[in-house]
Amino acid sequence: MSDRVTELEREIRRHQELYYNGEPEIPDAEFDLLWDELRRIDPENPILHEVGADRSDRFAKRRHVMPMGSQEKAADPDAFRKWADRCGHAEYVVQHKLDGASIELQYHNGAFAYGVTRGDGTVGDDVTANVRRMQGVANAVGDSFTGAVRGEVLLSRELHRSKYSDKANPRNTANGLMKRKDGVGADDLQVVCYDALDTRTDTFFNSEAGKLEWLAVNGFCVVDYRVVATPDDVIEYRETVGRVRDELPFDIDGLVVKGNDIDLDDMRRARPQRQIAFKFELEEAASTLREVIWSTSGSLYTPIGVIDPVRLAGTTVKRANLVNPRMLTEMDLRIGSRVAVTKRGEIIPKIERLIDNPDGSSAIEMPTTCERCGSPLVDEGTRLYCPNAGCPKRAYFRIRKWLDVLDIRDFGDAILGRLFESGRVGDIADLYSLTEDDLTGFDRMGPTLAAKILRNLGTVDEVPLSRFVAGLNIEGVGELVMDKVVAAGYDTLDALRAVRPDDLAEVNGIGDILAETITRGVSALEGVVDDILRTGRIRIAAPVRGGLQGKSFCFTGALATMTRAQAQDRVRRAGGAVAGSVTRDLSYLVTNDPESGSSKNSKARDLGVAIVTEQQFVELLDAAVTEKTD
Repeated sequence: MSDRVTELEREIRRHQELYYNGEPEIPDAEFDLLWDELRRIDPENPILHEVGADRSDRFAKRRHVMPMGSQEKAADPDAFRKWADRCGHAEYVVQHKLDGASIELQYHNGAFAYGVTRGDGTVGDDVTANVRRMQGVANAVGDSFTGAVRGEVLLSRELHRSKYSDKANPRNTANGLMKRKDGVGADDLQVVCYDALDTRTDTFFNSEAGKLEWLAVNGFCVVDYRVVATPDDVIEYRETVGRVRDELPFDIDGLVVKGNDIDLDDMRRARPQRQIAFKFELEEAASTLREVIWSTSGSLYTPIGVIDPVRLAGTTVKRANLVNPRMLTEMDLRIGSRVAVTKRGEIIPKIERLIDNPDGSSAIEMPTTCERCGSPLVDEGTRLYCPNAGCPKRAYFRIRKWLDVLDIRDFGDAILGRLFESGRVGDIADLYSLTEDDLTGFDRMGPTLAAKILRNLGTVDEVPLSRFVAGLNIEGVGELVMDKVVAAGYDTLDALRAVRPDDLAEVNGIGDILAETITRGVSALEGVVDDILRTGRIRIAAPVRGGLQGKSFCFTGALATMTRAQAQDRVRRAGGAVAGSVTRDLSYLVTNDPESGSSKNSKARDLGVAIVTEQQFVELLDAAVTEKTD
């Protein structure tokens, strides 16, 4: 499982980087699917608790007026009804969920001032010059409005077909054009607006529908919407829109549903709770399974089905995900099986169920030995993997994991793959003997980039024990797990090597199986660790026994003065531990929305765990530093 987690982390980071620099490869729906898979198999992964990170350095940065976080999602009527029952809105404003690039239009005394991209949800790129060339933006709205209008930058399907057919889809094209420094193509874009906030008065708008009417009167292009009375009306409207969505001028991937009464507190949350994205049902097609190929990632072997081509969500599908070996058995799949195929998130195809097995269908052959080292594979049902710790495939993914955990930039898979296949880098320690000459021998690798890569590598010269061990790619052992181990007193390499599994299992949140995994993994990689430390280029930081010793912190929601990763680092530096979930022994849950009904807040209240704001958290940190200094 850890191999897939590592792969998902790497892909999410890569696509975030591309998105925020205006060069996305995939639409939002496909990114959401990667995100949802990671949330399903590793719900406490730190990436899931970040809004994003705008890393584009091509534009000036500007802070948002309105938070631009993500929404709750419902994929079917039952999930939507549960949300509706919880919120209890008197009536519902239902809007098309536009599939484009989010934008905030900022106004001062009625005059358009700035156009700001979504960025990290708090700060985005200032693309004002390009926005002024787009359609649907009002330059002036009188002199009484100061605040923000939220919209979506879109490219019509017609323009995509006639002018940009070489690009993957309208959504990606719109995002790229929006962020062109030369502004070329910006006049092909349309801004469609759906929300507004006046910062000088809470009573500028009297309802959500009133906002949309005001936007239309003032010259904005406004999202299609309607006001309905009941959840059943919303569900019926979704079915109606779903039947005609292919005929609409712009791509949509569902509906946005909110109450008609304005809820300013909810608007100011990083993740609003009283509005929801109600997605469309998955489209399904029947096909025939012709072959199963095995995708390899580290030690893991994942089945992929090759099917007769079918059309789904506007594209031709030839391959579909089969998830794991157990699925083949549980569905009784064979070569020649008739299967039902859907597009998860309307992008990634998946075989959902068996229709029938016609005469002549044959058994699927499972791989039995590792293609790289020849070791017999282990089939645990949910995963098929090579158990050989010394397998070269494992060594490669251990290096990849190390670079990702230590956040060492510019070592892409292409560069690392060539270094590994050439034999120049066989394990982590070999990274630290690289020279510019080793890198400049590759195509399109000049001395400037080579120097930058080595400089990035050398910048990280000391890491805490928890991060060091997390970088070794021991299955199921990430930084949050190791934080618990370190906080329990096993805070040096010698202590970690000496601990017995039975003793480690007594640590809260570890248990017998994970304790055995940690001790076995640390022992098996003893030589790898010693080789790394012998390079002298990186060291394990001395144990921190500061004022937060024995205290643990869990974070939920967005922070205002620091990122979640920065907050977690500050906890560790002060001797505290970071937790990914709320448990009875947690010391503090940190949130800027302590009154929300989120699952973590509710559980903390039930268990009597202290809930503190970001400001209170900073005060605890300051006190801990003072105590340590004294």
